[in-house]
Amino acid sequence: MRQSVIRFSIVFSLLIVCLVSAEAQSKRLTVNDVFNLEVVSDPQISPDGKQVVYVRQFAEIMSDRRLSNLWIVNSDGTNHRPLTTGNYGDFSPRWSPDGKQLAYISSRDGQAQIYRRWMDTGETAKLTNLTQAPSGLNWSPDGKWLSFAMLVPEAPASIIKMPAAPEGAKWAEPAKVIDRLVYRYNGVGYLKPGYNHLFVLPAEGGTPRQISSGKFQHGGGQVWGASDAVWTPDGKSLLISINRNDNYEIEARDTDVVEYSVADGAVKKLTSRKGPDGNPQISPDGKWIAYLGFEDKFQGYQVTRLSVMARDGSGAKTLSGDFDRDVANHRWAADGSGLYFLSSSEGNTGLHFMALDGKVKKLFDNVGSGTSAYGGAGAFSLSKTGAFAVTLCSTSNPGDIAAGTLANPAAVKTLTAVNEDLFAGKQIGAVEEIWYNSSKDNRKIQGWIIKPPNFDASKKYPLILEIHGGPFADYGFRFDLEKQMMAASGYIVLYTNPRGSTSYGQEFGNLIHHAYPGDDFFDLNSGVDAVVAKGYVDTDQLYVTGGSGGGVLTCWMIGRSTRFRAAVTVYPVINWYSFVLTSDIGNWTVNHWFPGFPWDNVEHYEKRNLLSVVKNVKTPTMVLTGEEDWRTPMSDSEQYYQALKLLGVESVLVRVPNEPHGISVRPSHHMSKMLHIIGWFDQHRKLATQQAAR
Repeated sequence: MRQSVIRFSIVFSLLIVCLVSAEAQSKRLTVNDVFNLEVVSDPQISPDGKQVVYVRQFAEIMSDRRLSNLWIVNSDGTNHRPLTTGNYGDFSPRWSPDGKQLAYISSRDGQAQIYRRWMDTGETAKLTNLTQAPSGLNWSPDGKWLSFAMLVPEAPASIIKMPAAPEGAKWAEPAKVIDRLVYRYNGVGYLKPGYNHLFVLPAEGGTPRQISSGKFQHGGGQVWGASDAVWTPDGKSLLISINRNDNYEIEARDTDVVEYSVADGAVKKLTSRKGPDGNPQISPDGKWIAYLGFEDKFQGYQVTRLSVMARDGSGAKTLSGDFDRDVANHRWAADGSGLYFLSSSEGNTGLHFMALDGKVKKLFDNVGSGTSAYGGAGAFSLSKTGAFAVTLCSTSNPGDIAAGTLANPAAVKTLTAVNEDLFAGKQIGAVEEIWYNSSKDNRKIQGWIIKPPNFDASKKYPLILEIHGGPFADYGFRFDLEKQMMAASGYIVLYTNPRGSTSYGQEFGNLIHHAYPGDDFFDLNSGVDAVVAKGYVDTDQLYVTGGSGGGVLTCWMIGRSTRFRAAVTVYPVINWYSFVLTSDIGNWTVNHWFPGFPWDNVEHYEKRNLLSVVKNVKTPTMVLTGEEDWRTPMSDSEQYYQALKLLGVESVLVRVPNEPHGISVRPSHHMSKMLHIIGWFDQHRKLATQQAAR
C-alpha cells in the first residue's frame, strides 16, 4: 500500500511538472505567431498636426500573403480606427496640402492604382487605370496635381524572327534576349524592358502626363537608386535624385540631384560630384536644397553626409562633416533654420536636429519598426505646425506609432499598441546589452544577449551566435522575431556588431575594407567567450548561424574553429568570383568591396573566398537559401554544400521555392526558415544530450 502511494505521488508530481511545463511553453512565441504579428510603417501626420495616417501590415493565413491597410489616429491617441479594410495592399498614404484629402496606392483592383479619399465624408475615388505599378506619390503645393514614377515598357530585345505558330498550337515560352548589365534584381525578379519615368496626374483624375525622358531610370529606387520626386514650392519643378550618366549601370552609385520643369520636361543637373547625391528636400522658402551623399572614395563603407546648396545648385556645402554617423530621412524645419533627420549610433536610431552651422542636437531615441533587430527601418513625418509622427520600437516591441511636438520632443507619446493582444499572453526573452573586448586588438564590441523565458542562471543553456549581414549594417535596440523564436526554444542567443558594422563611425565601418571576412572572426569569437564567462552556457552546445553577410561569417567561423556543434549558413556568399558575376549588385561591389575585377586580383579574391577554408570544416552544417535569391544566388550555396559533401562533412541543403533574399515574402516560408534553423540545432542538441548521458 505504501509503495502504491509513493508511486502515485511520483506520477502525480511528474504530471504537475508536465502541466506546468506545457503551460509555460504555451506562453512562449511560436512560429504560428508569424500570422499574428503586425508591423506599422510610413506614419504621415496631417498638415495641422492633429491626425496620423499609417500603414499597418498583417499576414493573411489562408492566402499566405503579407497585406496592409491604412489606419488613422488622432495625435492625442484617441479615435484610432481603420481607413481601409480587406485583404489588399494599401500603402503610400499622402495628405493633400490642405489636409482635406488623402492620396494613396492600392492593389484592391488587382493592379496597383492611385486612389483619392475625401477625409470629411470618406468618399473614395480611383484616379488611374495604369498598366504598370506607380510609386513615389506626391502632391503639388496647390493640391491640383499628383506626381509619381512608373515604368514605360519597351519591346524586349530580339535578334530573330520566329515563324508563326499554327492555329491552336501551344508553343513554349520564347527565349529571353538579355542585353543589359542589370537584368534581374532581388525581390523583383527579371526586370521588364523599359525605363521608369516621372508623371503628373490631375488630382481629380484623368490622363497622366509624362515629364521625364531619355533612357534613364527615374524611379525603381531599390534597383536604380532613384529617389521619390519632390515639388518645388512654386509648383513649377520636380526635384529627383537619379543617375543620368551613360554608364549608369556600371557606376551605379553616381546619382545626382536633377530638376525637371513640369511645363515642358526641361532638365537641369544641379550636382556634379562623383558619388551619390540623393533624396533632395527643398526649404520652405524655396531657396535651398538639402540632400544626402558623399564624394565616392570607392570604399566599402562611407558615412552618408547631409549637404545643402542654393536652389540653382551653386554654393554646395556639407553640413554634417563633423558628425561621424549616417544621416537619413531629413526634413526642413518650418523656419528654414536647419533640418530634422534620423541617425543611428551604437545600435540605437534617434531623431536629431542639425542647424545650418552643423551643430547637432539629439531629440530622442528608439526610432524604428519591424520584426528584425537588423537595420532599424525608422520613419517620421513633420507637419507645418511643428507636430511630428514617428515609429518607435524596443527590444520587446516590434513598433508602434508615436507623435510629439518639436517644442517638447522628449514628451513623445505612443499612440498605438498594435501587438498588445499578442504579447499580453506571451513571455518573451529578456534582452541584455553587453560590451566586451575583441581578442584581436582589444577593441570594444557591442552586443546583445536574449535569455529564454523563465531563465534560471543556475542552469546551463545551449548558445546560438547569430551574425548580421550587410556587412555594412547593424543590430540594435530593436525587436527581433527570429531570435526571440530561438530563445523560446530554450537557447541563449548572442548577436553583436563586429567591425564593419554601421552606427560606430567611418573608421570602425571601414576596418573590413578589402578585408572581409577577416578579423571579424575575433570580434565574434570573443563575444562567445564573454557570454560563456557568465557561467550559464553549456560549452559543449555552441551553435552559429547568420544570413547573407552573416552567412559569410558563419562559414568563416566554422572554417577557423571547431567549437560549434552545428551551423546554419543562410543565403551566404561563398565564392566572391561567382558573386561579382551573378549577383544583382556585382556592378558596384566589384569596385567598392574589391580592388577591381576578379581576373585582375585573383589572389585577393581567393584569400577572402570561403572555399579557401572549407577543408577545415568539421561542423555539421545546413545551407538554407531561397531559389529566387539574386543577391546571393543559389549557385554559391550549391558550391558550398557540394564541397562539404565531397569532404564528408555532415550537411544538408534546404532550397525554399519562389523566395528572394531574406526568405520572408510568404509567411509560411518565414516559418519554415525559422523551423529549419532551430530544428537543425535541436537535432544536434539532442545528440549532444544523448552522448553526455552515456
